[in-house]
Amino acid sequence: MHLLTVVGARPQFIKLAPFSAEARRRGHRETIVHTGQHYDEGMSGRFFAELGIPLPDVNLEVGSGGHGSMTARALEGIEAEIVRRQPDVVVVFGDTNSTLAGALAAAKLGVRSAHVEAGLRSFDRSMPEEVNRIVADHCCDLLLSPNETGRRNLAAEGLEARTVLTGDIMVDALYDARDRARPAVEVLAGLGLPAEPYCLLTVHRAANADDPARLRAILAGLTGAGLVVFPVHPRTRGAMAANGISLPANVHGLEPLGYLDTVALAGGARAVVTDSGGLQKEAYLLERPCVTLRENTEWPETLELGWNVLVGAGTEAIRAAIAHPPRGATHPPVYGDGHAAGRILAAIEAMG
Repeated sequence: MHLLTVVGARPQFIKLAPFSAEARRRGHRETIVHTGQHYDEGMSGRFFAELGIPLPDVNLEVGSGGHGSMTARALEGIEAEIVRRQPDVVVVFGDTNSTLAGALAAAKLGVRSAHVEAGLRSFDRSMPEEVNRIVADHCCDLLLSPNETGRRNLAAEGLEARTVLTGDIMVDALYDARDRARPAVEVLAGLGLPAEPYCLLTVHRAANADDPARLRAILAGLTGAGLVVFPVHPRTRGAMAANGISLPANVHGLEPLGYLDTVALAGGARAVVTDSGGLQKEAYLLERPCVTLRENTEWPETLELGWNVLVGAGTEAIRAAIAHPPRGATHPPVYGDGHAAGRILAAIEAMG
């Protein structure tokens, strides 16, 4: 079977790693189309090398820009590659503009498609990712849900017949990375940071990074929190520079990290403070408290089980949550067993 996989951003590269390895193991042909949504070395090239992913067959180099122009350029490029390469199935991952473009291109051309990580909902239409998820799910022929919540969401939208519950492929990737990563103390030493309790901070979503008032409020909430390790997303770094925002003395800004070092630091942190969907889930899998800088989440299980708390951009709420990080009483395997890639490929093969 010829699979055309569409990726464009860091979380998709992580999901692609176990998918591609399993596809090769089963003897399938894969064409990797990188839209170029994340295009610098720290957010793209390093991940392919570190995770053992084959280099993309094509890079569309759509770069940054507004949602409309970025999606349009990706859609045009993906459509051309589908026509040229004639895959049996187009596979998209997650909830980015690349996901939306891949799903739309396949649907318009009448090529079968599968959505890995289908069914997630924050129920907040102001988030571009929520719109991407919904449209991709309604375009794709096969919906590969990572958890029972996603399966129920899809059933409620009339999509149950297309849905297969597979477990979360991010668990596959995380377990592999956890086993290969250096200890957190070695990562800290390599960064010139002391081996003391720390929080891991990430901020990249438009609602936070592009709003100077929210970004200042978030950073103010980190003052007095002890050592804070902050790999700064290029978007956030640019916003800080444009608005004259500096980091508190206890917050150590870094260049983006590779996946192995990110997993190591998340696993060793006393708390993960983030607006990332993926890192919320990774914190749960690593049994680390999570403080989420949003008003909603697509991973409600982390809230229900007591490992995550939503604080938005409230300075005092952030301080209080970091002072007393959430830690659930139980830790059930709600996202699967680390063998989702095999179930995903089996479901795609069953399409015929």
